[in-house]
Amino acid sequence: MPVEGEKVVNDAHFGESSFILYPNLIIKAIRMSREKTLFLVRHGENLANITKEMSCRKVDYSLTEKGRLQAEQTGIYFEDKEIHAIYASPLKRAVETAEIIASRLGLSVIVMENFRELNVGDLEDMGNSPEAWQIHLQVIRDWMNGRPERRFPGGEDYFEARQRLRDGVDGVLSHGNGGNILVVGHGGLFSVGLSDLCPEADRSVLRSKEFHNCSVSEMVMRQVDDRWVGTLVRWADARHLSGEAAELVSGLP
Repeated sequence: MPVEGEKVVNDAHFGESSFILYPNLIIKAIRMSREKTLFLVRHGENLANITKEMSCRKVDYSLTEKGRLQAEQTGIYFEDKEIHAIYASPLKRAVETAEIIASRLGLSVIVMENFRELNVGDLEDMGNSPEAWQIHLQVIRDWMNGRPERRFPGGEDYFEARQRLRDGVDGVLSHGNGGNILVVGHGGLFSVGLSDLCPEADRSVLRSKEFHNCSVSEMVMRQVDDRWVGTLVRWADARHLSGEAAELVSGLP
């Protein structure tokens, strides 16, 4: 028997005597049931990882040979994951990584500005100087310790970076391009956005596990109203890399 507030519908699509909720509850149920898997992949190794230069706009290196190998192994890893669409930051290291992965999967790459690395502004002009890195690390510490308004000199603050990633993720997940989406981008931006994309994730993973080249993070994303909210499955996993590709270089000085 249907409970009060429900009606019975005889329809071949739903099966005999299926219960259908009233329209406002139907819409909410459909939205809550929408689910996609989002893979965030950091680009492969490039020269800036070795020289410790900051690279977001002016400094833009291609992958090293090891970086290409990392991307190739990552492409092999994703062959059985039924990826439906691949997006990338416009920086060379991300586009090249995405293209290598996409060639394995028979897909094309869509480049989006939203997934560019953190805009560190004037620090990019300071190369790998200790002073530049001191400022960079202090800004990140401030963001993680309750000062999100702190801005990179000539660059962006936490709110701007987080919203940029959020807009990109909401856009690609709402596009109707399948259930498994891969974004190739940058460890800095992905790390900043974790608590927004996956509010219940343990933020301690950001301190305990570095987002190495071609590391993979996986999130199950569910649409709640007009916003996609994630559950973190794994963070910065590089276990698919082997041999030379697994000889990882830290992105920090």
